[in-house]
Amino acid sequence: MDRFLVITNERKDRDNAITKEIEDYINASGRKCTLMGLLDLEDKGINPDVDVECAIVLGGDGTLIRCAAYLMSLDIPILGINLGTIGFLAEIEKNHIFEALDRLFADDYKVENRIMLRGELRKEANRKPPDNNDTLSCHALNDIVITRKGLSRIISLQIYVNDELVDDYRGDGVIVSTPTGSTAYNLSAGGPIITPKADVMVITPICPHSLSPRSVVVSADDVVKVVVRRSKKTQYDEAIATFDGQTVIDLRTDDEIYIEKAQYKTKLIRLSKTGIYEILRSKLTSGSDL
Repeated sequence: MDRFLVITNERKDRDNAITKEIEDYINASGRKCTLMGLLDLEDKGINPDVDVECAIVLGGDGTLIRCAAYLMSLDIPILGINLGTIGFLAEIEKNHIFEALDRLFADDYKVENRIMLRGELRKEANRKPPDNNDTLSCHALNDIVITRKGLSRIISLQIYVNDELVDDYRGDGVIVSTPTGSTAYNLSAGGPIITPKADVMVITPICPHSLSPRSVVVSADDVVKVVVRRSKKTQYDEAIATFDGQTVIDLRTDDEIYIEKAQYKTKLIRLSKTGIYEILRSKLTSGSDL
């Protein structure tokens, strides 16, 4: 690799000291380095014509997830540098940065393809999304979550897979996650851990008003539809849909969200030989947050 895009979470590298060291090291090797701050990326987006082969993201898992949707159209691999607490997706610690860069220079790495989700909101016929279109779509690497809004009451959601009714969930909401997101909110809500190589989606209810809540695992080629229903005849349910905990969309009764595998994938660079199950044992038995 010769051309790198370095994206820095300004809150994690406040004085850009680590960013500067990486820039100097890449330039000293005769390669090209382009710098960008996370806030700039979220404000202006990414130039689709930027000439890079790899993105290096400095921050942590949250930073990498926030960058994934902006970088997906570039179809380049991403290396995460962990400046947070415990990195799960961002596997490189500060004391191994230059070793990692040398391996990138030598093309000594593996790439894991992680599926992403595309969620398309279809508003109830008499209401329009903010851009005055009938639909609005967003992407997510971890999950798309439909939950009750603020302190509102229990919401009622109908879940369909390929237009076949799976269940009616009454409770705080539902999570539709990728295998990557299965160790995040899905896990906290009692959902299963899915190996990253699996081509599936997981549907997990959040605090369901039921004695036997169950997650449902479906093929990534399926289409999941979530419909907001009215819990009481005299009241409209208010809910929100969140994409990777970042983009938030307001929902009302009869709004629908169609969720399917995105055409894009997030390509994660892996340098460690540690297997996924060893990582899971380490992260999930230590009591540490992912």
